[in-house]
Amino acid sequence: MLSEPFPATQLLHGVRLRVADLSDADALAAAYDRNRAYLAPWEPLREDTFFTPAGQRSVIRSKLVQHAAGTEVPWVLVHQERIIGTITLTGIVGGPFQSANLGYWVDGDYAGRGIGTAAVAAVVELGRSQLGLHRIQAATLLENAASQRVLDRSGFERIGMAPDYLRIAGEWQDHLLFQRIL
Repeated sequence: MLSEPFPATQLLHGVRLRVADLSDADALAAAYDRNRAYLAPWEPLREDTFFTPAGQRSVIRSKLVQHAAGTEVPWVLVHQERIIGTITLTGIVGGPFQSANLGYWVDGDYAGRGIGTAAVAAVVELGRSQLGLHRIQAATLLENAASQRVLDRSGFERIGMAPDYLRIAGEWQDHLLFQRIL
């Protein structure tokens, strides 16, 4: 299902989108550590090791195994050789479903510049053209208006609300569900 390789894609403001690599562990650990407080309300609770190069090597290794299996594509957002976010298609399913889940974050210092919207648009196009996807789903916390704006600008439609959908910041929380039919 995966058509390799995914070429690096130029977005805007000098930001590039490319598939993650084990060599990204140090830079990704630094990005997560830099954004630890900024991301805390929107992410699962993380062990301290998650924020280390060794922890990120383990995460990347796992994602690359899923990538090789055709069920995930983990991209990083890079600006001047600094990782400033990630965007991932997970749960990629073929057959009659042709669907995936979308997750993303952008460094707090780069928020509000259209980078998230550009990254989502690029990944949606890659999902359509390279993966042959029919549908991409995303979920946001009810109060995550910024992420909802990114999805709205990227052509996603709200399809419902899922109670106790994900354990975020230590609590099971409701999420709004969105989809984009490609």
